[in-house]
Amino acid sequence: TILNLLIVAAMAVAGSGCGYSLAGRGSFLPDSIRVIGVPQFANQTTFLEVERRFTERVRSEFIGRGRYQVLAQESGADAVLRGAITGLSIVPANFNDAQQATRYIIVVNTKIEFIDLKTNKALWENPSMVFREEYDLPADTQAGNPSAFFGQGSNALERVANDFARSVVSAILEAF
Repeated sequence: TILNLLIVAAMAVAGSGCGYSLAGRGSFLPDSIRVIGVPQFANQTTFLEVERRFTERVRSEFIGRGRYQVLAQESGADAVLRGAITGLSIVPANFNDAQQATRYIIVVNTKIEFIDLKTNKALWENPSMVFREEYDLPADTQAGNPSAFFGQGSNALERVANDFARSVVSAILEAF
């Protein structure tokens, strides 16, 4: 039994130093950062208003973490998150017997930088984040229903925007 106790104690000590923590708990940002500016991201694609969707999701994700005030501009902020949607493509991934696309992949490329405005230093940046989502078209789309196509694509883009926001905010706050 002493051997069992030693094993359990050793596992507890080893497990306590593993570096894991619950997502969304705490922050590795300097204490001086209390207000984060998230201005509208740039859109370098031909798709209208995609930047609005991604910017709103990031703002909501920061607000959901509950620790920071979020502004829609840089002025008055301690730090700023600047971003750009640098590419967006929708490519067919699967076809039916009539050679009509039945499945598509949305790929979104972004560039992100998080700057401490007091020191003008980048606290985190990623010049090439890529997010993708696949979606199937409903059967009536192949029969020529464009509204179903755009509805499914829009839902997939929402999922990409949500994944993007969670990833960016987690990377910034949890120092990954």
